[in-house]
Amino acid sequence: MQLTVERLGHLGDGIAQGPYGPVIVPRALPGETITGTLEDDHLEDVRIVTPSLDRVRPPCRHAASCGGCQVQHVSDDVVRNWRTDTVKAALAAQGLEAEFLPMHVSPPQSRRRASVAARRTKKGALVGFHGRASDTIVEIPDCQLLSTQVTAVLPLARDLAIRGGSRKGELTVTITASDSGADVAVSGGKDPDVQLRADLAGLAEGAGLARLTWNGETIAQRVPPFQNIGRAQVAPPPGAFLQATAEGEAALLADVRDIVGKARKVVDLFAGCGTFSIPLAETAEVHAVEGEKAMTAALDRGWRDAQGLKKVTTEARDLFRRPLTPDELNRHDAIVLDPPRAGAAAQVAEIARCGVPSIAYVSCNPSTFARDARALVDSGYRLDSLRIADQFRWSAHVELVARLTR
Repeated sequence: MQLTVERLGHLGDGIAQGPYGPVIVPRALPGETITGTLEDDHLEDVRIVTPSLDRVRPPCRHAASCGGCQVQHVSDDVVRNWRTDTVKAALAAQGLEAEFLPMHVSPPQSRRRASVAARRTKKGALVGFHGRASDTIVEIPDCQLLSTQVTAVLPLARDLAIRGGSRKGELTVTITASDSGADVAVSGGKDPDVQLRADLAGLAEGAGLARLTWNGETIAQRVPPFQNIGRAQVAPPPGAFLQATAEGEAALLADVRDIVGKARKVVDLFAGCGTFSIPLAETAEVHAVEGEKAMTAALDRGWRDAQGLKKVTTEARDLFRRPLTPDELNRHDAIVLDPPRAGAAAQVAEIARCGVPSIAYVSCNPSTFARDARALVDSGYRLDSLRIADQFRWSAHVELVARLTR
């Protein structure tokens, strides 16, 4: 079957019109003529007859087999337009428009946090990302996505799998770069006995890790795994959320600062370990609300040990089940909202009834952002502008920061 690709889908695959409807064509680009075998709504055994001029050579030698990146074969200009169109489509579905500020794109080899798969084998272990739509682990020694500090820990992940993994299962090894050494959290390993704990601690020491956590238990901590957040040093709990790149975090923070402006009191909802709370405390009092108590405790310790910051109060609170009420929100001059992918429908319903004049909404899901923005616009807010922050380079993931005002 021969088809012509019409557009990129939201996951980065080509979309063509087949005899029975849209057909997904892996790694194909708009305008390309391709052939293959139709299997349900997918084209298999794809061969490109006429390649697009926007097709480029992937910068990473692992791109053909690794599933970690989806659009390394696409020119930067096309990726930029595709991301913008994805957000515009999500907004249009809710009847919304906004001014788009220039996109931020994080550089290659800047990802400071990643979860890799590790599995013991007869000859040792495999460590890497899964192949596209596959359980196969593809090794990534020359990954162009991860920072050098993260890549340097991959050999250790192999040793951890050999010592504490099972050939029947797979480890998930989350590696986070920190200012005091790598912070490694492993799940899926054997239940550690005395000998395994000693062996794991020895591996952590030999690799110079800041901390090693195994199935939720801290096995070794040489030094706290500090992150520099504004004027503070914060040691997040194992596996805590962290913006994917330092460059992307800085871009988001710059826009959040601009939106908050001269507000004297700010409430930071889904505050994590203080990505926005602590820098904003340089000029405003901040109330930081987060569902995980360990994160608010880390934020509070970081603030208390820092110098030159205004008051930061913390509250561990499930904002999905118990959102802040209008009375609580109206004590502040600006709102920062940074929810997970599900968005913040319950909290947004309360914000819609408050009078706070400015909202900085940071989102990792254009669809749930557009849903929430619709509710806020219906209550009298204006969606003034937004910026896409491409922290997950070459992936289908889209992040943005938006300004809403009354």
